[in-house]
Amino acid sequence: MTLAMDDPLPPDDRAQRGLARSDIVALYESESPRLARYFSRRVAPHEVLDMVHDAFRKLLGAANDRHVQFDSPQAYLTRVADNLVRDRARSLAHRASTASEPFDEARIGGPDPHHRLEQRDTLKRIDVAVMKMRPKTREIFLLNRSDGLSYAEIAEKMGMSVKGVEKQMTKALSHLRRTLDRA
Repeated sequence: MTLAMDDPLPPDDRAQRGLARSDIVALYESESPRLARYFSRRVAPHEVLDMVHDAFRKLLGAANDRHVQFDSPQAYLTRVADNLVRDRARSLAHRASTASEPFDEARIGGPDPHHRLEQRDTLKRIDVAVMKMRPKTREIFLLNRSDGLSYAEIAEKMGMSVKGVEKQMTKALSHLRRTLDRA
């Protein structure tokens, strides 16, 4: 004989499951205070009752399984309570690690914008200082620093001595230091 889904279970099938409804009610009345004390030491006060109910919900789920036999429902509840606390701790740790991410320059795609603004400001001040140099000093400075020419090459190009180029570079660098130190 085959049972339909909405047919009640035969009495021998209920006995095979291990816990009758009256057993579960009695178990809830006797064990819920113990579980509440257990959870109150491990979770926030507003979560205690939910955790007790979750433990009994898991017990009822197992009681409905035909293959589960309960030697000690109290021990089963204790094991379920331990697992619930562990699962909750793992979940909270995972949520905390994904909610707050450490600052990482590579993640935002570049260097600190404040640093870039400082660099741009410094370059602007250098440009202004270079433009305030005498034309000959500015040309010698730019030939050396921008074009990469040596003092001897600059001297040959400008028709002056290497010593004269050195003097002009000294003037240019002194002017830059003074100008940048003031700002």
